[in-house]
Amino acid sequence: MGFSLLCIVKYDEFQPAGDPAGAPPQGQARPVHRILVVDDETAVRLLMTAVLNGSGYHVDTAEDGAVAWAALQANPYDLLITDHCMPKITGVELVKKLRSARMALPVVMVTGTLPTYELAKNPSLQLAATLEKPFAATALLDTVENVLRATESPREQIDPPPDWRSQPSGGGLQQ
Repeated sequence: MGFSLLCIVKYDEFQPAGDPAGAPPQGQARPVHRILVVDDETAVRLLMTAVLNGSGYHVDTAEDGAVAWAALQANPYDLLITDHCMPKITGVELVKKLRSARMALPVVMVTGTLPTYELAKNPSLQLAATLEKPFAATALLDTVENVLRATESPREQIDPPPDWRSQPSGGGLQQ
C-alpha cells in the first residue's frame, strides 16, 4: 500500500495543474503507441495505466503472464512492460516465449526483484530496459519514452527461419 501511495503522490506532482489528463504537450504531436502492462498487483497495474494513459499512450493490461501471452498473440503492441514475480508465467518466462515466437517487441521489466542470474544466463532475452520498484511516475515515463524513441518504427513479428526440409540438399544441386 505504501508503494502505491508513493507513486500516486509522484504522479500528482508530475501532472501540471490545468493540463487535461492525456493531452500531449502543446505543439507536439506524438503517435499513439500501444503498450501492454503486465503486473499481478492491481494497484501497480492501475497506477502504470493511469500514468501512461495520462501521457497519451494506449494501454492494455494483463494480471499475469498467461493472460499477457494471449494478448500478445491477439494484438500488435509497440512495447511490453512486465513484472517478473507473477503467478502462472513469470516475466522472464513471458519474454522467453516472446523471443521463441521471434517477436521483436521491446520489453521493459519493472520489478522489485530483478532476475539478474536468469537474464545473464539468457542474453537472447534482450530487455530494452529495467525499472526497479518502487519507482516515480516520471521514471516510468522517461523509460518508456527512451525505449520507444530507440525503436523508431513499430515492431513486427520476424519471419521464422526457413524449414531446412524444404531447402535443396547439397547432393541435389546441379552444376
